[in-house]
Amino acid sequence: MSKATDRLAAIATRRAAGERSGIASICSAHPLVIEAALRHGKTRGADVLIEATCNQVNHEGGYTGMTPTDFRRFVETIAGKVGFSLDRLVLGGDHLGPNPWKHLPAPEAMTKASRMVDAYAEAGFTKIHLDASMGCAGEGAAPPDATIAARAAELAAVAEAAAERVGGTKPVYVIGTEVPVPGGALEAMDHLAVTTPEAARETVRIHRDAFSRRGLDQAFSRALGVVVQPGVEFGNAEVIAYRPEQARALAGTLRDLPQFVFEAHSTDYQPVSALTALVDDGFAILKVGPWLTFALREALYGLSHIADILAPDPARESLPAVMERVMLAAPGNWKNYYHGSEAEQRIERHFSYSDRIRYYWPAPAARQATEALMHALCDRDIPLPLISQYLGRLDGAVANGSVAPKAGELLIAGVTEVLDIYASATG
Repeated sequence: MSKATDRLAAIATRRAAGERSGIASICSAHPLVIEAALRHGKTRGADVLIEATCNQVNHEGGYTGMTPTDFRRFVETIAGKVGFSLDRLVLGGDHLGPNPWKHLPAPEAMTKASRMVDAYAEAGFTKIHLDASMGCAGEGAAPPDATIAARAAELAAVAEAAAERVGGTKPVYVIGTEVPVPGGALEAMDHLAVTTPEAARETVRIHRDAFSRRGLDQAFSRALGVVVQPGVEFGNAEVIAYRPEQARALAGTLRDLPQFVFEAHSTDYQPVSALTALVDDGFAILKVGPWLTFALREALYGLSHIADILAPDPARESLPAVMERVMLAAPGNWKNYYHGSEAEQRIERHFSYSDRIRYYWPAPAARQATEALMHALCDRDIPLPLISQYLGRLDGAVANGSVAPKAGELLIAGVTEVLDIYASATG
């Protein structure tokens, strides 16, 4: 993966030289999303950046049950299946820090975070977002900035030692965290504020100093990104689109920070014009995740309706009905995010932009229902009028022959449509 990492490491240099340079960061553990991303990259001859979060994948398994080594094997197996070259793959770790263990005292939480970072670096993850911004037991919501930076440097030392131990590619780093905690925003978005230029510069300064105190100047020279809030976010039914004029001062700070580009989180559901403007303004790394699984869910639900018409079977429960049962039986992944009446919560469980349903696809009942749906449609050609009715955005691609009218190809195409938007924006 070193060649792709080297190209990523040069992203600020290329931008400074006048090259339009950006990349989408694929934040998902769904196998069909990963397959779509790798197929998309292969078709375009482009690098693919795939990231896992601290809660999703860690040395204890995370909510996916995968360690970093497991996740790498998972992605590489799919890459082999689709013929994607590993020289074009970058694996990243997002929000790596004490967040999964913030209920513990800081020394214990940081010990676990260090073990996680060691596991990521040892497994060959070469883009590391260091995030120690969350307060641990007894610390309140967040520790002082100097403490955050010192803890990030502590974790960087672990990553450097692990990469040295295994002889792998030295990681590149992303610092800063002016975004919601992993999992999504809990609060209303009416007070969303763009990061100030002073805050962006201070983030770089305190991290540079913290790295230097540990003798990690060479590691800091590989820091390439700063996470900031450019004024984009999404909730259950609303999207705040990027407004360049509000982030003009922030974007201008990159003239004083030639080593860096900005990394923008929560860019899902932005129009292509907004994503393009983000890249033009130096927000060169665009995180996307829920939009990809949202598109996949749309395609799956459309196919469920199609199966009811093409292959009716009273014994086969509809996919939406199965997912409703699964989510109600285990409400932990949505109950703190969806509010309102019972009817409103039901709509949000299935159709919210925050896409909390993505946590339920690995459940045995959900997997069985998805497999039954795909078996019912098998390899049959789906008539174009049904595609138009239930998968309307894909009917043009099917009509012109670029997508086969098969259930499996339509699922991939639903995700690819989103990937195409990011490809257009990042150049």
